[in-house]
Amino acid sequence: MTRPAPAPEGLRALFEPRGVLVAGASAHPGKFGFVALHNILRNGFPGPVFATNPDRVEILGRPTLRSPDELPDGAPVDLVVVCTPARANSEILRACAKRGVRAAFVTSAGYGEAGPEGRAAEAELVALADDLGMVLAGPNGQGVVSTPASLCAQIVAPYPPGGRMAVASQSGNLVSSFLNHAVRTGVGISRAVSAGNAAAVGIADYLEHFADDPATDVVIAYLEDVGDGRSLFERVRAAAARKPLVLVKGGATAGGQRAAASHTGALATDDRVFDGACRQAGANRAAGVEEAFEAAATFATQPLPRGPRVAVVTTVGGWGVLTADAIARSGLELLALPEDLRAGLDAELPARWSRNNPVDLAGAETRDTVPRVLDAVAGHPAVDAVILLGIGIQSNQARLIRTGPFFPGHGLDRIVEYHERQDRRFAEAAAATSEATGKPVLVATELAVTDPDNPGPLAVRETGRLCYPSAERAARALDHLWRRARHLQTQGGR
Repeated sequence: MTRPAPAPEGLRALFEPRGVLVAGASAHPGKFGFVALHNILRNGFPGPVFATNPDRVEILGRPTLRSPDELPDGAPVDLVVVCTPARANSEILRACAKRGVRAAFVTSAGYGEAGPEGRAAEAELVALADDLGMVLAGPNGQGVVSTPASLCAQIVAPYPPGGRMAVASQSGNLVSSFLNHAVRTGVGISRAVSAGNAAAVGIADYLEHFADDPATDVVIAYLEDVGDGRSLFERVRAAAARKPLVLVKGGATAGGQRAAASHTGALATDDRVFDGACRQAGANRAAGVEEAFEAAATFATQPLPRGPRVAVVTTVGGWGVLTADAIARSGLELLALPEDLRAGLDAELPARWSRNNPVDLAGAETRDTVPRVLDAVAGHPAVDAVILLGIGIQSNQARLIRTGPFFPGHGLDRIVEYHERQDRRFAEAAAATSEATGKPVLVATELAVTDPDNPGPLAVRETGRLCYPSAERAARALDHLWRRARHLQTQGGR
């Protein structure tokens, strides 16, 4: 039987509470009850924060309460993070409800994932929360993050930079994976939640909430259990009609299905059916965490292309060849250069340039070559998107000079500063060209991961955009954008 969707005000209490209570706080730094309280306080939640401990010990310099009954009258506490053993949780929810708490995130294990007795205990907890009018997230979950509320109510790190991507996952560890990628790339998160056993609030509920969330532009979801497939994909379709939705599904193989069943008590379904349903619903399916994050980060930071035609601008030939191969394997199209664009590039580049797409500059860049070529290529009406390769090369040489025995003499300080300044200019030019033309301009280099402090990829991050670790991954992310744009076009949405 499909449960009714949770009340919107209950989910708002989960993601934007006025105040928070940690039930089962511990003075032991290794316990979940300590970590949850620490993470809420450490990341600057601005509302009142309370904690319960049966011995009323002081934790992190703060007094604790023996139970929720001791909350001050009128304290604006909307969310309780439950870190107590399962046997204590019913009493805690009752006491919290009396104090006006509207949402509970239950981290406790020992429920549906733990066999028949656990499933019975879970059903009783859900029924109790329903009777109390309280939204129940979890149990067996990792926590909730909401950067607009400066809330990190979870039992693990990290806390990501703020941004426009929301995450809902049946795996807490995968929430951490997405947040870790946000920290590394600088492309930030609005909300994130570990659904745990999703006993009362499921992934589809979170998708619907995020689809209407003004702080969110794109949603990532990890699923293991499809449950009522028809209901799920009606709701996925409705959410995807409003915002880009990137789905990752565990249990795509027999081994994965067995692991999913033991992980959250979930059962997987036929992978081919799931894949087809995603396409029909307008959701973008990704094969794994990296692809999902990069697709979502691209939705969050780049405009949609008007068509599939891609131009590749590269400082050396080999990268361009591999990018052309990646484009050929996708739904994109490597544009044959129009004659007028070729003539315009002839005026900017020496005779040895490729005179084709990929546009290989053949190492002939002067101070303004890359910005001018980007403007010419992206500004042409036949070009729908651009991939830029080669950023960071000059700064890579600058680093070698900086760390050598001849620096800063021999005029090397000037050339180092010039190289680094140029790479910063190229990153800024890519962002400026994208904004001016309304077209996606993606920048890719392995230096994004091999040397993330290189001024090239660092400057890309500073523009608020993703620097892709390879041209192939940039092409794959761009293909996700084009699939979304094409779906909207067929639906009459553009």
